[in-house]
Amino acid sequence: MKKLFLMAALLVAVTSYAQPLPRTSPAKAGMDAARLSRADEIINASIADGSIPGAVLAVVKNGKMVYLKAYGNKSVYPQVEKMDVNTVFDMASVSKSMGTAMSFMQLVEQGKVRLYDNVAMYLPGFKGWVDTLTGKKTEIRIIDLMTHSSGLPPYGPTDELVKKYGSPNPAGLLEYIKNCRRDFAPTTNFQYSCLNFITLQYVLEKVTGTTLAEYAQANVFDRLGMKHTTYNPKGEILALCAPTEKQKDGSVLRGVVHDPLARLMNGGNSGNAGVFSCAEDIAILATALMNGGTYNGKTVLGKLTVQTMTTVPAGFEQLGRSLGWDNYSSYASNNGNLFHPVKTFGHTGYTGTSVVIDPVEKVAVILLTNRVHPEDKGSVVRLRATVANVVAGSIIK
Repeated sequence: MKKLFLMAALLVAVTSYAQPLPRTSPAKAGMDAARLSRADEIINASIADGSIPGAVLAVVKNGKMVYLKAYGNKSVYPQVEKMDVNTVFDMASVSKSMGTAMSFMQLVEQGKVRLYDNVAMYLPGFKGWVDTLTGKKTEIRIIDLMTHSSGLPPYGPTDELVKKYGSPNPAGLLEYIKNCRRDFAPTTNFQYSCLNFITLQYVLEKVTGTTLAEYAQANVFDRLGMKHTTYNPKGEILALCAPTEKQKDGSVLRGVVHDPLARLMNGGNSGNAGVFSCAEDIAILATALMNGGTYNGKTVLGKLTVQTMTTVPAGFEQLGRSLGWDNYSSYASNNGNLFHPVKTFGHTGYTGTSVVIDPVEKVAVILLTNRVHPEDKGSVVRLRATVANVVAGSIIK
């Protein structure tokens, strides 16, 4: 009897722990259902013109799921598979926010890392910027990496690195990043760079003694009850994955990260890409952020930590980037035109993913596509903005 009681208690605990967002109607959330449904027409038009094979749209308002819908196909090659709302997507660069930034800010609030620490404190030999005219040296700091103002190049020469170091080889990639060119003095410019967040990954792994994938899984995804979010998916999560790009041998990537550096050099455990997730799970994360870092009684970040992470730091206003998120930089077109300026934050992924969060209206727009399937030809830049505008325009109370 005691064993049965313990098993029942455990089942209740697991059920409550993995609780999805409660559902509500647009009207009860202060949104106009007819206005909101205009998103269907826009998304279906992108499917019809071949920009995307399919999509999943989720809209969260005041901690409740207001809209969750699948469109088109999740696969068109080698066979057709219908899209469904449980489809797991390669989040690409949204991983920078969901995995790396969320994990790294935990280290900050735990006193293990300081935003103004020099990167070289954690990665000995990491070069700063040297002014060729004066010879003056400027160290690159953690905050410079998080705001894409470090001066590191946008990307690395993947083929050359594989040839030199083998694949995968995180140590080889780190060696390259330590010594590669610096394009400008830190904080003087904005240059979006995958190398910034791969560097943050290596700092986190040095501090925690574990991989980014393991750390984020235990301390962010599992803690919030995000059941279908992980790096290098296997089993049930792998079976739910949407395929991405067709390869030269005729196969397609499915459950294997699309980004070349993340795949070939970091083996899927990477600070710039590698998270796989679904709309329901991302809605949980967005709700936690809109609720000061807590969801369903589980806290992943403190209230002030969330505010700091999602606010453009003083002195960086001209760049428009917060700590792992995008507020109003040139990359933030997915925010649309109607959500609150400056305070709205989000991120996009190369594969066709997008998250927009307006913390003032307590609304999140999650638009997931695999636009690189079967070929890397489609564009979702305009689609993201127009869907965001439709959602914002449907808020009437």
